[in-house]
Amino acid sequence: MSTEVRSGVSPRRPSPGAPMGRLRYGVILGLVLVGLGLLVGRVVVLHVLDRPFLQGQGDARTLRTDSLPAHRGMIADRHGEPLAISTPVVTLWANPQDVPEDPIQRVQLATALGVDLEALNERLARYSEREFMYLRRQMTPEAAQRVLDLRVPGVYRQDEYKRYYPAGEVAAQLLGVTNVDDMGQEGLELAYQPYLAGTPGLRRVLKDRRGRLVRDLEVLREAKPGGELTLAIDQRLQYMAYRELKAAVAEHDADGGVVVMLDARTGEVLAMANQPSYNPNNRAGLDPQGLRNRAIVDPYEPGSVVKPLAMAAMIEHGGIDPDRVVDTAPGWMVIDGFTIKDILNYRDLDLAGILRKSSNVGMSRLALSLDEPVIPQLYRRLGFGQPPGTGFPGEAAGEVPAPVRWSSSQWAALSYGYGLSVTPLQLASAFTAIANEGRLLQPSLLRLNEPVAGEQVISSAVARRVLEMMDKVVEPDTGARRAEVPGYRVAGKTGTVRKTGAGGYQENAYRGFFVGIAPVSDPRIVTVVMIDHPRGDAYYGGAVAAPVFSRVAGSALRLLDVPPDRRDLVKVE
Repeated sequence: MSTEVRSGVSPRRPSPGAPMGRLRYGVILGLVLVGLGLLVGRVVVLHVLDRPFLQGQGDARTLRTDSLPAHRGMIADRHGEPLAISTPVVTLWANPQDVPEDPIQRVQLATALGVDLEALNERLARYSEREFMYLRRQMTPEAAQRVLDLRVPGVYRQDEYKRYYPAGEVAAQLLGVTNVDDMGQEGLELAYQPYLAGTPGLRRVLKDRRGRLVRDLEVLREAKPGGELTLAIDQRLQYMAYRELKAAVAEHDADGGVVVMLDARTGEVLAMANQPSYNPNNRAGLDPQGLRNRAIVDPYEPGSVVKPLAMAAMIEHGGIDPDRVVDTAPGWMVIDGFTIKDILNYRDLDLAGILRKSSNVGMSRLALSLDEPVIPQLYRRLGFGQPPGTGFPGEAAGEVPAPVRWSSSQWAALSYGYGLSVTPLQLASAFTAIANEGRLLQPSLLRLNEPVAGEQVISSAVARRVLEMMDKVVEPDTGARRAEVPGYRVAGKTGTVRKTGAGGYQENAYRGFFVGIAPVSDPRIVTVVMIDHPRGDAYYGGAVAAPVFSRVAGSALRLLDVPPDRRDLVKVE
């Protein structure tokens, strides 16, 4: 054993200046410098070479493009009165993962939202794995702010618009409705959805990882409001038509009804009322039957109201002498095993008398004397059997049977309004040809800014002759006497039709019609009234539909400032 060990003295360590110390120091320093170089290089790579990629990844996690809702265009009547407008509302949503479980806050939140606490807790639990759920849609800004003032974590707002209909049920079927996302679902709201909806805008925002808005950055595209739609409807006339129709349906315990009023000079739809109806501002308990715009989408057998049109066809195209007299005795006739009846045995009737007495026998004998199907041909020229072209969703074409192997009974039935189907709008449109010197006007739901020429479908002389015949139908001793309008001459025609069912025509189930033109001296309006299945003894068109026409037409003529043309019917107060 060496002397150093024995004496207990430790061996000498090499000094830093020794070769081994310098080597160790150099290695450590080199490692530090390499690490520092790698770190600096990585920083350079991240901030220079990879900067676009990393910035894009960061933006993808924080920058969002949100939609800016576009204000839906207003629907107005012909005078600019609003029929459908959009109002700002607030939708509240929540991130269920951020909503605290504190019972006091939950109670406050449920109370402010106006919902049941148990139901709220159940929904929050059901969406607990998600980051989004609606709390309540389309609240008023004031009500929503009361909720937001609670400052419950995880509760946020979203600005939207809600459609409001000032006229309520009065024009519901014509206007239609929008859904909760302000998209058109029925009626004109659906037909003009792209035009009314406008174009949503875009904005760039900064959000945190939970999707919460941190800051608005910029607007990428401004929202473009929807266009405004101006209807031909006159809101004043619409209110009156609806009021009178609703009262008549209730009075006769009917299934429903329709009133359509057209401008006799332009074809514009001044009023279109339906029963049953609904309140588009509150759809709780909505009856689906109330959604149907029966005036446009439901065709019916018209019955005797089309006799003036058939008469015009027979005079103009069938060569029937306007002064011809027809023997209708004994008040009935049998064709192909079917019995055609009049109410009474009217014996000899001229053409005006046939319309005045509404003689089915007289119309049938005239029709069977023709060699050509002039009646259905004119029906088609008047628009029957084809959509009226209003653009309304689901508008019906109706039906005029093709002249293939017709029997004599079918030939006759077309002359008194059976065997075909038309909508009330088609019927009103057809009578613009009688009111307008033989020129047919296409119906328009939108206000027209230019005069319309119309299509000449019958001669002006025949149109005037038929109008005069219809004038004699509405007199004190006729079944249409209840259609008289004080101060005005009225041309009209009643109709009463049996309803059809699974087994054919039903017993004791009718539709009552009236079509009227006023005033006769210078026609301004054409109006069709239909009462569906009136119950009780009064079911004829002259008893249930004619009085509605009288009240609606009288109010309309006064509002339109049409001068009276019949002094003997002016009421003296």
